[in-house]
Amino acid sequence: MTRRKLLRGAGSLVLLLQAPQLLRAMPNGASIVAVRVWPAEEYTRVTLESDKPLSVRHFTVDKPDRLVIDIDGLELSPGLRELIKKVRADDPYIAGVRVGQNQPTVVRIVLDLKQPAAPQIFTLKPVAPYQHRLVFDLHPAEEPDPLLALVREKEQAEAKAAEAVNDALGELLRKIERPPELPRRPELAASALRAAASAPPTPPTPAASAAIPSASAVLPLPTQRQLDRLTVIALDPGHGGEDPGAVGPSGLKEKDVVLAVALKLRERLHANRNIRVMLTRDADFFVPLQDRVRKARRVQADLFVSIHADAFFTPQARGASVFALSDGAASSTAARWMAAKENSSDQIGGINVGKVKDSAVLRALLDMSTTAQIKDSMRLGSEVLGQIGRVGRLHKKQVEQAGFVVLKAPDIPSILVETAFISNPEEEAKLRDPAYQDKLVEALATGIARYFAKNPPLARHRALS
Repeated sequence: MTRRKLLRGAGSLVLLLQAPQLLRAMPNGASIVAVRVWPAEEYTRVTLESDKPLSVRHFTVDKPDRLVIDIDGLELSPGLRELIKKVRADDPYIAGVRVGQNQPTVVRIVLDLKQPAAPQIFTLKPVAPYQHRLVFDLHPAEEPDPLLALVREKEQAEAKAAEAVNDALGELLRKIERPPELPRRPELAASALRAAASAPPTPPTPAASAAIPSASAVLPLPTQRQLDRLTVIALDPGHGGEDPGAVGPSGLKEKDVVLAVALKLRERLHANRNIRVMLTRDADFFVPLQDRVRKARRVQADLFVSIHADAFFTPQARGASVFALSDGAASSTAARWMAAKENSSDQIGGINVGKVKDSAVLRALLDMSTTAQIKDSMRLGSEVLGQIGRVGRLHKKQVEQAGFVVLKAPDIPSILVETAFISNPEEEAKLRDPAYQDKLVEALATGIARYFAKNPPLARHRALS
């Protein structure tokens, strides 16, 4: 090898070794401020927060499934490498992450996927505490039918209950049919054993046979009758994921406490075998406001209850409130302010504006709320408010009304419950207390039961999509 070639190779090596320093000095380059991953069965969200907007290109590869993202004007940094550590082993969609400097000014991120996905990649402008955000949403390639999932869940719960009863019955029968205790004298014990061995086997009784579930038993497809008689309640824990909601003086987040209450309320309502609960979110991930309404309509819910925890500028404000939709002006200045605050959740949580193909149709539906729906919502709100008043203080003694987006399902009685002021130190402590949460759950369940007692759900023809 000539001396010139050696020098040329050495020069290339120096450039490679200096590449990170050169990239750091790149003018107008963006820096990663934070990396967050929100895994959930419904979808996984990855967020890259930067001090400047990012330009991105992406494509998918199959066999195996991968999502490849190229980000322009970005350098490989320790903050970006944090993405590798953020992915959990139980993430339903992401198996692993690889990050590398694909070109001098381009970072390539490769997400190895556990299943085929429909990725949605978009950017968000700075809002509230966030700077520029680049978002990757990994949705399932085929959206499951939520109503079928509820029916399956009901059948599985009934099968487990029946199995528990059968197990208890089988144990009782075994005790009844157990042979008497052998005599203690050795010669008599040996004689009894020989007699038992020579006796023909006793066939199992029909009851004992029924106590043994078949290993090959499978859940049948739901019949139309099963669907028609099912009462479906949609519970909507507010905020989630990128949107923490209000934060109390000690750091308690609204999104966490309302999810805990919703999960407990679902368990309480499932005590009625004909009721199934659909949660708009069952983990810490963000759901856009219109998607919350769409979910309730997809399961043809009989009721919609959105659960929140209030906040105000001063810590003195306290008490629970219940809101229904208004067909005009808000019932008070406070109600109008509250609706504006809750309706801003999409901006903080981050929505893909181009995601919903039928967004115009959905917006039109949200404006079709009928007078009958609002009247039913007021009845439901009155029952729930009356029960909550037995547990704690009320901020207002009547159901208030305002233009909450999540209450605009035109065919579902819908209320929004502000459980307490999380900005008040005393009420924040109550919301954190599991015992108080249980009282709150009982009040909500009782209010819902009283509403149904006076306004039985109409028989409706439900169809699986």
